[in-house]
Amino acid sequence: MNNIKVLWVDDEIDLLKPHILFLEKKNYEVTTCQSGTEAIEEVEKNSFDIVFLDENMPGLTGLETLSEIKAKKSNLPVVMITKSEEEYIMEEAIGSKIADYLIKPVNPNQILLSLKKNLDHSRLISEKTTSNYQQEFRKIAMDMTMINSWEGWAELYQKLIYWELELENIEDSGMFEILESQKQEANTQFCKFIEKNYTSWFDKDADRPTLSHTLFRDKVVPELSDKKPTLLVVVDNLRFDQWKAFEPIVNNYYKKEKESAFSSILPTATQYARNAIFSGLMPSEMERLHPDLWLNDTDEGGKNMHEEEFLMAQMRRLGLNYKTEYYKIVNLRAGKQLVQNFKQLKDNDLTVVVYNFVDMLSHSKTEMEVIKELASNDKSYRSLTESWFKNSPLLEMIQQAQQLGFKLIITTDHGTINAKNPSKVIGDKNTSLNLRYKTGKSLTYEDKDVVAAKNPKDFYLPSINMSSSFIFAKGDLFFAYPNNYNHYVSYYRNTYQHGGVSLEEMIIPFSVHSPR
Repeated sequence: MNNIKVLWVDDEIDLLKPHILFLEKKNYEVTTCQSGTEAIEEVEKNSFDIVFLDENMPGLTGLETLSEIKAKKSNLPVVMITKSEEEYIMEEAIGSKIADYLIKPVNPNQILLSLKKNLDHSRLISEKTTSNYQQEFRKIAMDMTMINSWEGWAELYQKLIYWELELENIEDSGMFEILESQKQEANTQFCKFIEKNYTSWFDKDADRPTLSHTLFRDKVVPELSDKKPTLLVVVDNLRFDQWKAFEPIVNNYYKKEKESAFSSILPTATQYARNAIFSGLMPSEMERLHPDLWLNDTDEGGKNMHEEEFLMAQMRRLGLNYKTEYYKIVNLRAGKQLVQNFKQLKDNDLTVVVYNFVDMLSHSKTEMEVIKELASNDKSYRSLTESWFKNSPLLEMIQQAQQLGFKLIITTDHGTINAKNPSKVIGDKNTSLNLRYKTGKSLTYEDKDVVAAKNPKDFYLPSINMSSSFIFAKGDLFFAYPNNYNHYVSYYRNTYQHGGVSLEEMIIPFSVHSPR
């Protein structure tokens, strides 16, 4: 390899000769100087990989030298070395984005460790991560064949997400491809599990996960109190991996108390899953008990216009008297307006905010070429979600909620999947339009590609007419009609869709936080 160039700045540099010889034997090329002024000149003239900088020097101090170096070469790593353990010096140095902080006397191995940590960091992490995943790969593959419970699938999916986030930044793209194929196989097995077990979850005394329609009763209500306000944020269409991408930002303001996975109902679509959360009812029950609020796929009008009424009806049914307000944010203006008025919400027991950005992002990806490029795969889709969150009114709301002492709950209604492979379906003109599920009569489809609800009542879904059925696409499939097939497939392939059966759509987060 090319020798790594080190600049070492210390007014007593002669005393460090043994350290410098040690590094040179390890093939590091060390340049020395004895003052901050010399160091700045060297940085201007030469290209160094890292600087070791003494804090306590005559003339320019280490902190002053650090500031000058960073002004000239902001990305050059600087390791501060000091005799002093005074807190303000540490804070000043860390605030100036030092790469490391060492207390004198330092030994050669400390210096070597700091070099490896800063310069070989990516390579060492890449090698270790690859090695660890290789060891885990076989265990995941074996676990996959033996899972026969919802909890088992939720645990395995979260393990796959963990490795996806670990592997996404390493240099070995081959490992990432292996993980992708393992995720695909997991989805194949998960679809078989859902096909076999989903309808049994509605049996009396069934061993079932928390589902969309039981989420509020089972998970939210136990967190409510008339002594402390609660902010419930439902981010539409949020996958577990997207939540993990921006969770560290939330952690700056809130401590996580508990996190769990729950299951979206089928179809994993906003009209069904989010209405189920707020009503506490399955779709066929909503249709029967609230015919004035429920709309079927073929009915005209917005399908999620009555969430607040559904929520208030559920709270009355549960005998809850908490002071509650509901807000739906569908654009930047509405988000900013709620931020401006947020302090007025401190007297509520429960404030519910439905935030629609991620769903709009997935639909924009279908319709806009620029979004297709920005979110071409799961990694970039996560990154785009994180970037949105950092700059969104939602983060401002969470910051204000923390200052006002709100408990925070973050969840979603369903996830989404990158739809990659078409499956042909034929239906009449009244068949629903969603790409991941269809409802209608006389549907023709590939049996192996779908979970079929030939009798919608078994899935607690409404029947639009006597011969209606539902089908849900498995894995990363999407439905395409034979008419104009190639254009249709080209347009929708590699877009993010929801409504079907997959780990990404069904296993979704519920997280409870207390203010820091």
